Amino acid sequence: MNNRSIAPRIHPVVLAGGTGSRLWPLSRMLYPKQFLPLAGEKTMLQETVLRFTDGKTFAPPIVLCNDEHRFIVAEQLRAVDRLPDAIVLEPAARSTAPAAAIAALRVAEHDPEGLVLVLPADHVIRKPQAFAAAVGNAAKAAANGRLVTFGIKPSTPETGYGYIKQGKPLTGFKGGYAIAKFVEKPSLATAKRFLAGGGYAWNSGIFLFGARTFLEELERFEPDMLAQCRAAIAGAKHDLDFLRLDADSFGRIKANSIDYAVMERTSVGAVVPVEMGWSDVGSWTALWDLGRKDRDGNVALGNVTASTVKGSYLRSEGPLLAVIGLSDVVAVATKDAVLVTSKALSQDVKTLVAELDRKGMSETKAHPTVYRPWGSYQCIDGADGFQVKRIIVKPGQKLSLQKHARRAEHWVIVRGTARITRDNQVFELFANQSTYIPLGAVHRLENPGNDPLHLIEVQSGDYLGEDDIVRIEDTYGRN
Repeated sequence: MNNRSIAPRIHPVVLAGGTGSRLWPLSRMLYPKQFLPLAGEKTMLQETVLRFTDGKTFAPPIVLCNDEHRFIVAEQLRAVDRLPDAIVLEPAARSTAPAAAIAALRVAEHDPEGLVLVLPADHVIRKPQAFAAAVGNAAKAAANGRLVTFGIKPSTPETGYGYIKQGKPLTGFKGGYAIAKFVEKPSLATAKRFLAGGGYAWNSGIFLFGARTFLEELERFEPDMLAQCRAAIAGAKHDLDFLRLDADSFGRIKANSIDYAVMERTSVGAVVPVEMGWSDVGSWTALWDLGRKDRDGNVALGNVTASTVKGSYLRSEGPLLAVIGLSDVVAVATKDAVLVTSKALSQDVKTLVAELDRKGMSETKAHPTVYRPWGSYQCIDGADGFQVKRIIVKPGQKLSLQKHARRAEHWVIVRGTARITRDNQVFELFANQSTYIPLGAVHRLENPGNDPLHLIEVQSGDYLGEDDIVRIEDTYGRN
């Protein structure tokens, strides 16, 4: 191992994929949990990138996400003034090892001695100072050739996490241990034994290692994966603020986690146990654990009223949620769905969502409010032949120049200024004015003002799906 006198820079790599289906109906495919403010005022992605603001120690973050979420990621980073090194778009879900490899290749090219800190975007860390201290300690080992993972000191015999068994203490690395073995999610009896005997930690899925060291180990164990990752970067294209990996090369990669691909096979692995108020927020019960409870042990958020209710998680995102005479339940209401389950079965929400998907229920995919890079829209009414939307366009933004084959549109301006292109005409409308977009007309809506533009859109036609859009020109690079 190498001894260094100058501390290398740490490059946070934030994994922002995933759908968080166990937190349905709040978390959905098009707007999953990492983009929601579940445990504070900021979203989980924002909380994650704000843990690393020391520009001397930490480089700007690299965020990996899928194509559908790219504008959400960019907007949320902009909102907290965290300019990323890159927002990398993964063409397909391939688990954590390829994502780490892509990031390590990028870091190794620009900062050969740099360290890579891989962490999910959807974890809560309530003791960030303890985490920062653990990262600082682990960085010394990572700079000297160790692949470090962070183990969470267990407080309960948890059966929902994998475990890491600590080996011998590492010399010259206070608080670090060799990894004896990784253990899959245990039975309750086994978890109790782990807790009683000590020497085990929950597997957090957070890693710190030298970019070159990780690539060398990946070359040993998964050379085909590394080769395809190199090809995916070589064929990548820049698209606005995003780096699009080559889809063919990335698609040939076999999905694998960092644990299976490298950590369980390497001889230079290490674990740093830490108490940092960590949660992977993997269920509604986890949010109940994190929340502020009343004298009856309830966490109540939003428009909620409860009577003779105990030990429950109650949350409304709009409608009144009234609960009477229940204990140890989860009740969550959004504008278009309600979930009620016992806390004991909250992990089964994922199975429920899969069943709803099989039935083609749209409520698993999107909320009534759908976010776009230019603003948002909300479906407020509809039936055969018509649909009504409320549209909000952010200042200075514009929709694509487009046309529809099967619908016409009426636009009524509620607030703000609308600049409208309709075939060869360009004109502006203000509050209480309206216009008509005939079927097949080439049109565009934009907001030239300094305030949000609000309008009501009434669509009419024999098909009203979002795929009936032919984009002729688009500021955001969408097809």
